Amino acid sequence: MLLVTDEQGRLRALDWHDHEDRMCLLMRRQYPGVRVGLRKAMCESCAAQAMRAYFDGDIAVIDKLTVATGGTDFQRQVWAALRDIPGGETLSYRDLATRIGRPSAVRAVGLANGANPVGIVVPCHRVIGSDRTLTGYGGGLERKQWLLDHERKWRDAGSV
Repeated sequence: MLLVTDEQGRLRALDWHDHEDRMCLLMRRQYPGVRVGLRKAMCESCAAQAMRAYFDGDIAVIDKLTVATGGTDFQRQVWAALRDIPGGETLSYRDLATRIGRPSAVRAVGLANGANPVGIVVPCHRVIGSDRTLTGYGGGLERKQWLLDHERKWRDAGSV
């Protein structure tokens, strides 16, 4: 994983190690005119520790991470609504558009979802097609399926 945090420790971007170019593109789009530089951290951040715990089965740990994003007001509204989808559950793009009070903005919700710079923590992988099929995920549909399976496994294990 690639994680970008700012001086205050807020998570600004998160992507898969093989998607660095995509992550940098999203960062440039969100922060036009700002030079964003990546460098290796001297010590492990709270975000990195939380992601390790998430992959170890503590799926709720990501809910506590502070995230700061650029983007438009609409994108930030969609991204905030994504964080309200519980781990292991899914919501359709149409339902997400309705949830934010913009039922006719299904395509715009899809575009905002695709522009999400903080994958997993802002859980765009929890959004699916109206027909309940997996659709669109920047990390690939196999990863999307894995993330959903991972969350369901640990969610269900915690409710026993």
